[in-house]
Amino acid sequence: MKLFKKIFFIFLILNTIPITSVRAVPESFADLAEKLMPSVVNISTTQTVKTTSNQFPFEFPPGSPFEEMFKDFQRPTERKASSLGSGFIIKENGTVITNNHVIAGADDILVKVNSKEYKAKVIGADPYMDIAVLKMQTTDKFSPVGFGDSDQARVGDWVVAIGNPFGLGGTVTSGIVSARNRDIGMTRYDDFIQTDASINQGNSGGPLFNLNGKVIGINTAIIAPGRSGSIGIGFAIPANAASKVIDQLIDFGETRRGWLGVRIQEVTKEIAEAVELKTPEGALVASVGEKSPADKAGIKAGDIILEFDEKKIDTMRTLPKVVANTKVGKNVKLKIWRDKKLISKTLKLGRLESSEEFKEKKSKKNKTEEVEIEKLKISVRDLNKDDISSRKLKITKGVVITEISNKSPLKGLLNINDIIIEAKKTSIAKTSDLKDVVDKAIKKGDKNLLLSIIDNNNRRRYLGVKIN
Repeated sequence: MKLFKKIFFIFLILNTIPITSVRAVPESFADLAEKLMPSVVNISTTQTVKTTSNQFPFEFPPGSPFEEMFKDFQRPTERKASSLGSGFIIKENGTVITNNHVIAGADDILVKVNSKEYKAKVIGADPYMDIAVLKMQTTDKFSPVGFGDSDQARVGDWVVAIGNPFGLGGTVTSGIVSARNRDIGMTRYDDFIQTDASINQGNSGGPLFNLNGKVIGINTAIIAPGRSGSIGIGFAIPANAASKVIDQLIDFGETRRGWLGVRIQEVTKEIAEAVELKTPEGALVASVGEKSPADKAGIKAGDIILEFDEKKIDTMRTLPKVVANTKVGKNVKLKIWRDKKLISKTLKLGRLESSEEFKEKKSKKNKTEEVEIEKLKISVRDLNKDDISSRKLKITKGVVITEISNKSPLKGLLNINDIIIEAKKTSIAKTSDLKDVVDKAIKKGDKNLLLSIIDNNNRRRYLGVKIN
């Protein structure tokens, strides 16, 4: 009886231990590859490149007096350039998806399905996200593939890439999802899936499949320092982001992205402390465009956008993607951190593609004189009319930095000729204003000072500086 109780107890324990379900490593990708191959295409393009040829067996160095003299002897020439890429069929009628950079500037586009070639035309293209939609010029029917939910792709999941590397066509490689949400500086909407599935030149525009045979990404870029081949670091546009753009390109022949009309920057730990925000999160508004949706809604430089259309803005990078994916013309609610408290704003979203060139909202006039700000270990002077005209400034008040000590807390953060226009949300109209704000902050025991500056490129940004 005691033995039975002991066995029963062990059985009970084993049955209460949670067991994680682990998907088995595929024995082969052959069945999957066989099913998907007819839906993956090879793309080749040709374009005319215009150049000038030198009739002489020598060249003159730039700036040489003979350079201009012999320009008339240079002949314009044309040559044909070609490129290769990949794509995949999403509709039975021959609608194909690829990268924009594969077909950009092409005079002729050929799509090869198995061994048969078709001419294709561009339905729509989006250089921002590097996506293009093509239509094969035929009445033939094809085998399409569908999109999967890329948000469900987890780091470590198996993936399969099929494409046309180096023109070899019909090449299958496998790997795993190495990382999510990668920003590699290609576009403002970078949110790549990283994979170690072998991706090479010619794979661009091809599909990245999950084991269910659904497209979860469009293979777009690789990192290959000093070489042209794969080193196991490839990047794919997530299907969920791509499909929204693709739908717009098919329906309208163009994209229709939301537009807010602000320049933003990251909220650092120092900035968060300076404005008494609990954690460094959100997107800090560095400047607001004139007559933009943000301007009309009363959003100001220095506001920190924490929520947009009921979506939390964790980092600066999140905001452009959320705005772009929001319907143009929609009335959107924002939650903003301003003057150490949470406020709400509502605006009607504009359209990026039809927005005017960004023009920063103008400030009011004023001027100052040069002094040393001992506590910051910098010297500043008045912003004068010459500064405004020579630099074509949109502001008319502030103090210009003329010297930064090696021991200054601003060393490495600011440069000579940067202009301080605000300190602790107080407008700086003259050098004494800056001195007063700094002195009061130090006397109060503030650890950080929030500055708003105009840098040497005439762009407004915010800076959190430790002062104690």
